[in-house]
Amino acid sequence: TGIPFDGGLRCLCWKILLNYLPLEKALWSSLLKKQRDLYSQFLKEMIIQPGIAKANLGVSREDVTLEDHPLNPNPDSRWNTYFKDNEVLLQIDKDVRRLYPDMAFFQRPTDYPCLLILDPQNEFETLRKRVEQTTLKSQTVARNRSGVTNVSSPLKTTPNSLSEYEVLPNGCEAHWEVVERILFIYAKLNPGIAYVQGMNEIVGPLYYTFATDPNSEWKEHAEADTFFCFTNLMSEIRDNFIKSLDDSQCGITYKMEKVYSTLKEKDVELYLKLQEQNIKPQFFAFRWLTLLLSQEFLLPDVIRIWDSLFADDKRFDFLLLVCCAMLTLIRDQLLEGDFTLNMRLLQDYPISDVHLILKKAKELQDSK
Repeated sequence: TGIPFDGGLRCLCWKILLNYLPLEKALWSSLLKKQRDLYSQFLKEMIIQPGIAKANLGVSREDVTLEDHPLNPNPDSRWNTYFKDNEVLLQIDKDVRRLYPDMAFFQRPTDYPCLLILDPQNEFETLRKRVEQTTLKSQTVARNRSGVTNVSSPLKTTPNSLSEYEVLPNGCEAHWEVVERILFIYAKLNPGIAYVQGMNEIVGPLYYTFATDPNSEWKEHAEADTFFCFTNLMSEIRDNFIKSLDDSQCGITYKMEKVYSTLKEKDVELYLKLQEQNIKPQFFAFRWLTLLLSQEFLLPDVIRIWDSLFADDKRFDFLLLVCCAMLTLIRDQLLEGDFTLNMRLLQDYPISDVHLILKKAKELQDSK
């Protein structure tokens, strides 16, 4: 039935449901302090120290005579890592500047800018400066995997490039820049997966929820708390983002097929119609499942759906039922429509009442 937002209850529940906070309430404050200190440490190691090294290079020439210098071809060279990181950073930057363009929130300055980084005394190179100075043509990280060109929903796309967020003046930072930092640190700490397009859509609703927490003491630490909750959530769904696992039992193809096999049990007529029109689940369910429906609905509705998904003790089995519910709720239109019309319905889902969808998913679950 969802979690009320009042009094920061949702933020607290999400932290528990995502295994960030233990069930033992007495442990909360010490754990939060430890994790937030750890996150500050990550900022120092992964953003501040490389930034200092880069800034020093301009000042002292002797750096170049040492083994590690920008032209060092050794793959273990710190500089080689630095340039590789920049490619990932540019991809993240491009994606977070378009996060939820229908809301002003991500473009607004945060009340709690990261002082470690924004201190005017700092001489080091920040992520903001790195983006400005890196003119590398970044390769798009997201190789199109499902053969479908439409990965972003019509709901979320704005036609002109002017819709990309601007950088705020020095001393301020916008919420999208905080999200950028979270994703960059995640990519650094998880080199096996690094950053894949779409992760920005997973971190966005988490950060928004924590950064609007009515409890100011918790709101102040939204960045660190989001980072750890995002890391925990990704550990459960990261297989969806790893192409080499697509066809394994934990990969996305298996889950997409499961949507159809569940539909076949619940509504064989609709299942046969989609089969007959050769509408494969990867044409729409790839995005629904990988991004936990974050591209199909407006942000407040996404957050409401996530209440139910996080509360699912079978960890995202309920998501398959929500996808089935979405199909059965437009069954009459799908049964009448041709391939083109049905593809349009599925790629720009027509029903916006998420309560109706969740109620239907619960009915499907109870009818098992």
